[in-house]
Amino acid sequence: MAVKAEAGPGTGGRFLKRSAAPFEEAAGQLKFYGKAFRSMGPAMKYRGVILGLISDITIGVGALVMGAGMFFVIFSMAFFTGTQVGLEGFQGLQQIGAEAFVGLVSSWANTREITPLVAGVALSAQVGAGYTAELGAARISEEIDALEVMAVPSIVYMVATRIWAALLTMIPLYLAALFASYLATQAIVTKFFQLSSGTYTHYFHLFLPAIDIFYSLTKAIIFAIVVVLIHTYYGYNATGGPAGVGVATGKAIRLSIVVVVCLNLLLSLLMWGGGDTVSIAG
Repeated sequence: MAVKAEAGPGTGGRFLKRSAAPFEEAAGQLKFYGKAFRSMGPAMKYRGVILGLISDITIGVGALVMGAGMFFVIFSMAFFTGTQVGLEGFQGLQQIGAEAFVGLVSSWANTREITPLVAGVALSAQVGAGYTAELGAARISEEIDALEVMAVPSIVYMVATRIWAALLTMIPLYLAALFASYLATQAIVTKFFQLSSGTYTHYFHLFLPAIDIFYSLTKAIIFAIVVVLIHTYYGYNATGGPAGVGVATGKAIRLSIVVVVCLNLLLSLLMWGGGDTVSIAG
């Protein structure tokens, strides 16, 4: 009986500890994110590091062509999703004799939802995973500890510089991705389905106010910040050797993609849910 009495509290304590673990990790993440934001000002003195990270994001580490960097990934993904928008949009509207309005589909779908999601997912898979692996390797090899010993603030040097690099890179990359999606949709509709180019561009520009492009870019910037924060957190706090870095990378990718999709819904409701920026019926 005495043994059972001792086992009970121990079991209950372990249960409470397991139950509290997710909340403790969430609190730790929020604390890390706060430190990262506060470190963005001091990180500006490492401009050379930021420029190097921008180069790595755009064209890849040691790449001789742009095929190894974010530019090729996000441009090609946006181009092919834009092609799909044109195919599905034209075929669907043709069923009701309204294929002339496919320009509206492009200006809304590509701008508001599809291209921002493509950018978020591409950033997580291409850049975010690399950041987790880099910081995880630095953690298990004690490079981060060495920085602290040399009085170099590790979050400023390792995390905040990466946030700046992602922010500065995302703006031109995302505008290029938007261009690719618009180009692909117009090409498939006007060249393959033979819709009049004038008809397409009329409805495309009619339902694409400048504020929508600004909102779309804002989405992409927010996604970039969130993705970098999540991936750097898991890399910075990686444990368990090389295998632990792999586990941390997997966790970061899963969480960042889920958060990007959820944020996309919330931002769409905030930007267009209370009233649209254009009107179809006057």
